[in-house]
Order: sequence, then C-alpha cells, then structure tokens
Amino acid sequence: MKMTVRSPRTPSTGRLARTAAATVALCILGGAGSAYAYWGRIGIGAGSATNGTMQTVIVDALIAGDTPQNTLIPGGTADVIIRATNPNAHAVTLYGLAANGAITADAGHSGCTTTGVTFTPPSVPLTPPVTVQPNSSILLTLPGAASMSTASLSACQGAQFRIPVTLEARK
Repeated sequence: MKMTVRSPRTPSTGRLARTAAATVALCILGGAGSAYAYWGRIGIGAGSATNGTMQTVIVDALIAGDTPQNTLIPGGTADVIIRATNPNAHAVTLYGLAANGAITADAGHSGCTTTGVTFTPPSVPLTPPVTVQPNSSILLTLPGAASMSTASLSACQGAQFRIPVTLEARK
C-alpha cells in the first residue's frame, strides 16, 4: 500500500485568496464604471456666454462751465482738471493716470514754445477710488499736478496748457 502525504493546507486558505482577488477585481471594475458614469454624465448639454467689450472712457480738458480754481505761475503749481465720461452701460473705476505726450500752450500763445510746464500724475491706484457711473461724467481735480519752472518764456503769461494724459479705467 502506498500512502500520499499532503501538505497541511486547509481548504479555506485557497478559497479565501481566490475570493479576495475576485473582490479586489470587482471593486476596481466597479470603481472604474462608477467614475465613467460620473464623468460621462455630468456636463451634458449646451450653453453659451458672451463678454462685452468695454468702450473707451473719454477724457476731456476744460469744457464750457469747468473753471480752474487756481492759475499756473513760474515757480508754482496748479491743479489739473479733467472730465472723465463713461459711455458704458456699467460703472467703471478710474485706476490711474499717466502723462502721454508734450505739454503745449493754447493757440493764442504761439510764442510760448518752452513752457517749462510738467505734469506729476497721482500714484496708482488712485486713492480713494474714483467711480464713474454708467453713461455719465465726472470732474476730477488733481491738486498741484501741474508745475511751471522759472525757465518759462514771458510769452506763456496767461496761457492755458494742454497736458495730454492717458486714463486707465477698469470695470
């Protein structure tokens, strides 16, 4: 008679390993299916949006009815007055101003070729913030922003000066 000796393996050990492997496989497949179902079903449909273009805020110097509070004299400073007009259907905030070109005297003072006038813009951002309501304008006074050196020509007496500026506005 021949006897076969088997290893001390219990039948449940093999079954437990196969069950665990099957459970892990089902979880992975089930998880992938759930993820696919989640990502495959969210966001179906159509939509659209548009972003309007902000119109340029208009900057004007003195216009009829605007009067300066002080005058510019050699060795002194004066206020710069600008009118900002907002043609947009929403309010805008004026963020900053910068010089944008040569300062010139009005046409009635053609001999004022060396004006000696400089512009000092306010720090950016403007403090306190300045808001221009939709379809309206405001008068903005920049205290002491213009100065005139003593090198200015006599022909500049009584002149009004054109100080080109760039205005940055934000929605």
